[in-house]
Amino acid sequence: MASISDRVSNLPLGSFHWRLLVLIGSGIAFEALDTALIAFVLAKMIGSWSVTPVQMGYIGSAGLFGMCFGAIFSGTLADRIGRRMMFSATLAVYSVGTALCAFSWNLESLLVFRFIVGFGVGGQPPVANALMSEYAPAKHRGKMLVLQNCSWAVGWLVASLIAYLVIPKFGWQLAFVIGAAPALLVLYIYKILPESAMYLVSKGRYQEAHEQVAKIERELGVPVGEPPQPSEIPAVAVGKTANFFDLWSPTFIRRTVCLWILWFGIVFAYYGMFTWLPSLLVSKGFNLVKSFEYMMGMTLVQVPGYFAAAYLVDKIGRRATLGSFLAVTAIAAFMFGRAASVFEIMLWGCMISFFNLGAWGICHAYSAEQYPTYARATGVGWAAAFGRTGGIIAPIVVGWLMVGGPTMIPTVFMMFTAVLAVVAADIFILGRETAGKTLDELTAKDVVPAPAPAATKADSGK
Repeated sequence: MASISDRVSNLPLGSFHWRLLVLIGSGIAFEALDTALIAFVLAKMIGSWSVTPVQMGYIGSAGLFGMCFGAIFSGTLADRIGRRMMFSATLAVYSVGTALCAFSWNLESLLVFRFIVGFGVGGQPPVANALMSEYAPAKHRGKMLVLQNCSWAVGWLVASLIAYLVIPKFGWQLAFVIGAAPALLVLYIYKILPESAMYLVSKGRYQEAHEQVAKIERELGVPVGEPPQPSEIPAVAVGKTANFFDLWSPTFIRRTVCLWILWFGIVFAYYGMFTWLPSLLVSKGFNLVKSFEYMMGMTLVQVPGYFAAAYLVDKIGRRATLGSFLAVTAIAAFMFGRAASVFEIMLWGCMISFFNLGAWGICHAYSAEQYPTYARATGVGWAAAFGRTGGIIAPIVVGWLMVGGPTMIPTVFMMFTAVLAVVAADIFILGRETAGKTLDELTAKDVVPAPAPAATKADSGK
């Protein structure tokens, strides 16, 4: 008799999966929209609030600080109370936080509200990636996870359009009000988003899991499997939840180290570069509107970057695709720092955007495959949280460096080149290939044994 995991992994790709992709992808697009708005607002605040480069770094980092806590909190709870509840909750939190940003009256209030936005934004990826990885067919899992995160580029593009059309004419406050619109969809998404069947099995809720998968099987026109029995998975895993120390057990330590380096480096580079790009373009002599136009062009190429990653990730594997994309991003960052003409700025800026966001999509897919169901969201949440510390540090470091003026731009991007090169090496050295395998195959021996109870006097014969 096939297990719930086998039934899900062997389903044909169909309407259920594409609907789930749209639902989760919409949340990720809204997440990107609320994150991206601050990059464009910062460029405006240079004049309206007379914000210094160091203060801009603090604003950029406030959201990342919230993401750090949000990833831990949401990832841990998602393994305890479910993916569906936490996905909807994170959407509500960052939407409300974005609305509050519109009413900021000084720097300190904006920092607090950006922390709230970050708390919700940081909490969503561990939940979204766990849910999709637990429903995607094995041979399409990498593609579906990358395509899901392609929605991030859509959110950035919408933010670019809002910035271009709204901020110069109507001010940055209205941009934040528009960014809060996803709050209107929270109840609808909660109502129709399915709970993970694998999560239900991990909690011993076999009948609910069977009914959920049977409904999908009927929708896709395949034979309905038999109801599962408790013996289909090791009893020790039923009701088990992971904690921080489990992630550093001999079972998981190599994967945890690999993911923490990956997340730290990719988040450091991404937020360091993209939070500052509009402002760096202004510092190169372009006006605000022209800066936003260039950013829209760079954002557009993120979509084919995701599609290229989605195609390659199941064809040549996770490690080869991810490592190569990171290496090319490192080269493009080096060249962007030395770009002088408009053509060079656009060429290398688009290269950064194409390969960095493609790598980001693979990072999400790869992370969700490293841990078993009972530890998946927790493991990814902690890796993402550690990564967010890189995002906290990067905008501040860039702000300190930019005190020296535009002449420091090559130094800034040399820093990003070095970080990305280290991350690429991490994937090739510590990473394991996960393409084409079911989650059961990847995690068959991954239940961390409970510590043996201490011997009693009676046990020892004394």
